[in-house]
Amino acid sequence: MSRKAVAIAALTMTCAALTTGVGANANAAPTVPVRCSSDPSAHLSSVPSPEKFFGFPLGKGQQRVVTTEEIQKYVAAVGKASDRVVTGTMAHSVSGQPLPYAIVSSEQHVAPGRLNKIAERIRELRDPRSLKSGKAARIAEDTPAIVWVAGNVHGGEKSGGDAALRTLYELAAGLSCDVAKRNEELVTVIVPTQNPDGRDAGRRQNDYGFDLNRDWFARTQPETDGKVALLRDYPPQIFVDAHEMGGSQYFFPPNADPIHHEIASEPVDWINRIGKANAAGFGYNGACGGSVTTECYFNYQSYDLFYMGYGDTVPTTGFGAAGMTFEKGSASAVEDRVQQQINTQWATTGWAADNKREILRGYYKVWQDALAEGRSGALEPNQVVQPTNQVEYPVPDIKVRSYFLLPDRQLGDVRRLVERLRGMDVEVYRLKEAATVPDAHVFGGRRAKNLKVPAGTYWIPMAQPQKHWIQALLGEDPYVPFPYFYDVSSWSNPLLSGIQTVYTGDDLAPEADRVRRIDGGVGSAAPARGSYGYPLDSAAAAELTFKLLGRGVALTRDLRTGVVSLPANALPPDALDGLARPLGVTVTGSRAAASGVALRRPDVGLFAGTGVSTTSGSYGEARYVLGSRWGLGLTPVTTADINGNTPAFTQRTALLVPDGSSANGGLTAQGLANLKAWVEKGGSYLGVRNEGTRVARAAGLTSTTEKTPPKDYTVIGSHFRVDVDATSPVALGRPREDFAFNNSDPILTPTRTGTNVLSYPAGDTFWSNGYTVDGDALKGTAALVDEPVGGGNAVLFAFDPMFRAYNDSGAHLLANALLAGAPVRTAAAPRRTATAGADANALRAAAAKAPVRENLGGDWRPITIQVSRADLARTEAVVARYTGAAKAETTGDTGYVTIPNPKGLSADEHPFLRDLVRDLHDAGISPRSLVA
Repeated sequence: MSRKAVAIAALTMTCAALTTGVGANANAAPTVPVRCSSDPSAHLSSVPSPEKFFGFPLGKGQQRVVTTEEIQKYVAAVGKASDRVVTGTMAHSVSGQPLPYAIVSSEQHVAPGRLNKIAERIRELRDPRSLKSGKAARIAEDTPAIVWVAGNVHGGEKSGGDAALRTLYELAAGLSCDVAKRNEELVTVIVPTQNPDGRDAGRRQNDYGFDLNRDWFARTQPETDGKVALLRDYPPQIFVDAHEMGGSQYFFPPNADPIHHEIASEPVDWINRIGKANAAGFGYNGACGGSVTTECYFNYQSYDLFYMGYGDTVPTTGFGAAGMTFEKGSASAVEDRVQQQINTQWATTGWAADNKREILRGYYKVWQDALAEGRSGALEPNQVVQPTNQVEYPVPDIKVRSYFLLPDRQLGDVRRLVERLRGMDVEVYRLKEAATVPDAHVFGGRRAKNLKVPAGTYWIPMAQPQKHWIQALLGEDPYVPFPYFYDVSSWSNPLLSGIQTVYTGDDLAPEADRVRRIDGGVGSAAPARGSYGYPLDSAAAAELTFKLLGRGVALTRDLRTGVVSLPANALPPDALDGLARPLGVTVTGSRAAASGVALRRPDVGLFAGTGVSTTSGSYGEARYVLGSRWGLGLTPVTTADINGNTPAFTQRTALLVPDGSSANGGLTAQGLANLKAWVEKGGSYLGVRNEGTRVARAAGLTSTTEKTPPKDYTVIGSHFRVDVDATSPVALGRPREDFAFNNSDPILTPTRTGTNVLSYPAGDTFWSNGYTVDGDALKGTAALVDEPVGGGNAVLFAFDPMFRAYNDSGAHLLANALLAGAPVRTAAAPRRTATAGADANALRAAAAKAPVRENLGGDWRPITIQVSRADLARTEAVVARYTGAAKAETTGDTGYVTIPNPKGLSADEHPFLRDLVRDLHDAGISPRSLVA
């Protein structure tokens, strides 16, 4: 950053002396009096104002939003002109655009070396094992707190980014004592746009169609990964994530329930008190209520603090910060949208400056308490924050002192999970020798006594500062306290990968080494005429396989063991190691030659026809997983291509049909016939969830039909145990029992003409986590079907195997389906098929004529409100103000109102859901549950 000496005009007053020391050490800078003005409009003339730079103000008087290019240029200009600012690039977007950031504080704080020292001191507070309480108290006294202000994670929600530029200007150029105090007590990190590609397109998602505000724990997208890396460098105590919503109101916390139980009490307290400061500084029409319905603020409704993929939950749980979502209604004028964001950002930074010492003392206590809880094995209890709610589902009385990730299967995905944990400062160890766990809880709801875990097992002790994050990410169940759902109710990382995982409350200290880098790579050399091999039993190994095929390496696979082998001379060992190690895959040398059935690189068509959104959902996930990660070329195939039998369709070896809202993809009778004929000639059809399975049924590719669920059936992004039929190549490398993620997916009857690769158990081994109601409806049904059709096949996923690119077990199954082409199937052992030939065609033809259930949720899910039967009529009356498409049902003493959501909108995108919830509360109706 270039710096510029500035002559400051005479100021009207001097504030009390403000210190600039960082901790109590010999290198601390001397106390420096800071002269400041009583005039809030006084600014350094050398720093470009928004009016001067853009030609219009930011906030009141603003006529249009700022462009992405203007954001980048303005951040650079302010950084160049102000001695209070350091600028940099946090990450690059999918399209390569920079994500600029600015760090602003006093000149002394941002001086070379000083800023790093401040960040180091804050990081020290996060580990009370090495930082004693006396030094922590001195740091709290002498060191500024770190506040983040981030905007525009959803590309079309632009006002928070514009407001962040105004906040940057005020802190970089303001001469008032108000500014001076903020810069003395705080280091403020400003990220105006977290999603430049989406901003340019006016689209919520990034260029791969990912919602970046669901990507935080997985960090699959470059925008998120770079942001979390910068957060680790400058850990926040306050984090503002500025959004927009429908309407003309404004939300800031206190949050709606549920709140995840592992969120510490200190950040929740700060969040609620910042809410009071925001209320005092909001202006406009104040609080919403009664006749006040526009340009006003509200709390508690809609926005929870539960799912670990948000821009508030991850800063709060993973960094101990007061992570907050601010939402401004997009129906307001630009000037009002931006000004209200400015007001809340300014009130938040003001509260943080006023309470800096208390915040840093509490921040240290967050980590102290985490250590103590981890040592004792205590989990935090469930709590609610909304005054009218009560905890309905308490955290069970269990102890968790350790997690063990076993290395006997899915090892590549085990190691990538270890890296995900280490990427959030979790300490992971590898057992040097086998250990016995006296009382082991095995994921899937089972227990074992004196379970022996082998050497090489990864051990995550809870007695470490990141205890809260470990439990939030690894926990077998999130233990939702209250049945309100903004997103999903399970994201257990071991279950997402099907990793064999154990937790225990036993106090253990096994012999183990700290993991310092990812394991994997070439484990042993092969002679020139030998081979290298690895088990293709994970999403990580699948990715390696496609990368090798993309390099033209000849690969074979043993259809009994699932091991992939390649000639030793196919790649230099260092090149092979460079591909395998980052994926956590161990490649082993052998004197034997490569053997097995040849694998081929699939030529994949991606259906972009009727009903499929090409800017979000599983279409975007396919572009990222198959295209970016696996390096497969994806050819868009339209409805017209299949109807017309064009080369864009017929020349593909595989066709992936993503989820969508159409039952037939817009295909004509001829198009459906063309699709079936293409499969019969050897094509592989892969169908995902609603549209993917329904198009297959319409084309006569399956005998499965959809089962109508019970009225009160509710599955909110939960995990279920599934039985695996290993006779299909699609199951190769998976365990006999696995886990599948279900997000209100279609319920498929078992196929009678193919293999039910994954089935929900019909007996007492049936198990689920998260929030489910009447989940027994799934018993005995199919989650994944493999249908042989002539020379080809149709593989139908009832669930989304690419969900948010973190469903590793699903991705592995999808890779198997792509690799299990004609050569593999010819060599594979015969599979059990209940019915074949003409009878199979008859069963599939009958399935094609079965009634199609209305798709009420698009590629997400509908809105379902559960109330007492006595409140149903009043609930219907409130809902009727917004839509005439809702449907009401009753069962027992419960009423249900289902509102169609054909575009698959998430709750924060929905045009009237928030207002509807408010009206229900105003009418005195308390929903028993709300699923959105």
